[in-house]
Amino acid sequence: MTESNSPLAIVVLAAGKGTRMKSATHKVLHPIAGRPMLEHLLASADTLAPTRSVVVAGHGREQLEAALGSRATIAVQEPQLGTGHAVQQAEAALEGFSGDILILYGDVPFVRPETMRAMIERLHAEDAPAVVVLGFEPEDPLRYGRILAHEDGRIAMMVEYKDATDEQRACRLCNSGLMAVKAQDLFALLAKVGNDNAQGEYYLIDIVNVASLEGRTCAVIVTDDPDEVGGINSRAELAQAEARWQLRRRAQAMADGVTLIAPETVFFAWDTVLGQDVTIEPNVVFGPGVTVADDVMIHAFSHLEGATLESGVAIGPYARLRPGAVLKKGSKVGNFVEMKKAVLGEGAKANHLTYLGDAVVGAKANIGAGTITCNYDGYFKHQTVIGERAFIGSNSALIAPVKIGADAIVAAGSAVTRDVADGELRLVRGEQLVKPGWADRFHDAMRKKKAEKKG
Repeated sequence: MTESNSPLAIVVLAAGKGTRMKSATHKVLHPIAGRPMLEHLLASADTLAPTRSVVVAGHGREQLEAALGSRATIAVQEPQLGTGHAVQQAEAALEGFSGDILILYGDVPFVRPETMRAMIERLHAEDAPAVVVLGFEPEDPLRYGRILAHEDGRIAMMVEYKDATDEQRACRLCNSGLMAVKAQDLFALLAKVGNDNAQGEYYLIDIVNVASLEGRTCAVIVTDDPDEVGGINSRAELAQAEARWQLRRRAQAMADGVTLIAPETVFFAWDTVLGQDVTIEPNVVFGPGVTVADDVMIHAFSHLEGATLESGVAIGPYARLRPGAVLKKGSKVGNFVEMKKAVLGEGAKANHLTYLGDAVVGAKANIGAGTITCNYDGYFKHQTVIGERAFIGSNSALIAPVKIGADAIVAAGSAVTRDVADGELRLVRGEQLVKPGWADRFHDAMRKKKAEKKG
């Protein structure tokens, strides 16, 4: 429920073709910080606890249905005759709903929850506006529609850029497109909107003009952050949105007690969790699902996704942690080590050139350089279990399923196919042959052949 105690419904417009993206992926499903832009928007809206959610789709609606599942009702706009026409398509999905409706845009993903709340609160102010519009004042008004308003925020008129006079275009207060309207008013006003304009479309903004002609008040509230309502229509704008998001997240990380050696080279995901006294060196990338505890060192050029790092852990440089990687307290992963669905026990180490997949490594175990857990037989994955304090020599292949006991030693260069008992030494190598003088005779013969060929 909102502050007004009225139920809330959200209508998200996402019917555009997104042609400037030049992509088979629906525009609103393109990710920012590892999360589709539509999901960013819905997460913010969810903090207001809407009782109904409707996404108006057109092109690519199958993708939206697959992405959203039962979390929202899909209403189809076909053909696409403007923003007002798009909102009308949500009427059937909202049949019987009595409350407030918040109209959002799927390609405007970073509207803050507090801004949404402010719109709803303004809708329930004493002057009872029929429509509340979110306005903004960008540095360059470009071709945005204009809001002509009185000093107290009451709207005199709204006009699309293509239909505006030069005098109207001189106004710097622009229309974000976002609106709050009571359900009892929204579709009644839309029914009175015509398409006598430069585009021949049914404009959503015209519900303001219709309400004003009926003598009703409409109001604008203005966001103090124009970036909040920035739309994303191209790959370039997507990159700019990513850059703005990352800039803010880096600042938040440092404010929370994280050291970023070169902040501009570190990229976070939408759900990255960082403790205090974490140090992150340059060129580190976080995919979704990473949790980092206090006192962790992440060296340069490391990539983390779906990983959990407990306190005192150190990784990298050039470490790759894939989903399911768990590093227990004080463990260490060094350069060119990859982990996937593996647990590295407390104080355990894998310092060089190692792959740990589908593995459980006990506390204080040492994994030598070049060790591989061979977890895949071409059809199924199998687990390797390494006991506490075990020592795995360099260039060993542990062929799963296999278990290495506590305090066991696997000699360097071994290919282990059977379990190793606690405290046992396992050495699996071919017999070494020694042929004294063979190399000298070989070199002499080859030099002679080379000389004869040149002659």
